[in-house]
Amino acid sequence: MKRTKLYRRKKNGRYTIADRTTICETASEYCDPIVGVAIRSPADTESFLRNKLAHLPHELFCCIYLDNRHRVLKFSELFRGTIDGTSVYPREIVKEALFCNAAAVILAHNHPSGVAEPSQADERITKRIKAALEVIDIRLLDHIIIGGRTATSCASRGIL
Repeated sequence: MKRTKLYRRKKNGRYTIADRTTICETASEYCDPIVGVAIRSPADTESFLRNKLAHLPHELFCCIYLDNRHRVLKFSELFRGTIDGTSVYPREIVKEALFCNAAAVILAHNHPSGVAEPSQADERITKRIKAALEVIDIRLLDHIIIGGRTATSCASRGIL
């Protein structure tokens, strides 16, 4: 059987041979059912995030990047942690937001313990990320915490 090479076009217009990882990552970006969909309500967002995060045995910190009409540009799983924590770097969130040309961001992560209450560390990192995004005129709309089948919105709690 003859092997065919698959190429990926880079941002600079040049083509490179794509490896398996690149192919899978690119496919998931284009096949994610939420990309292009407008966020209409917090309930829709929470439902999507519960399906993505509730079953995980480790913490996963994600971002939903939105345009100015709250259509999803990208869903990114940025930081993977352990059973009770993960390291989050605001710089990486800002970098991805600029890359996507996002106007707004929704943060999300899960608590494998099943308790969806925001910790003090959650509140601190939310405020740090909000401050970093404000510098470049990107709005932080919410930080949703998933614990089992329960979701808690930091925006509705006044943490933002």
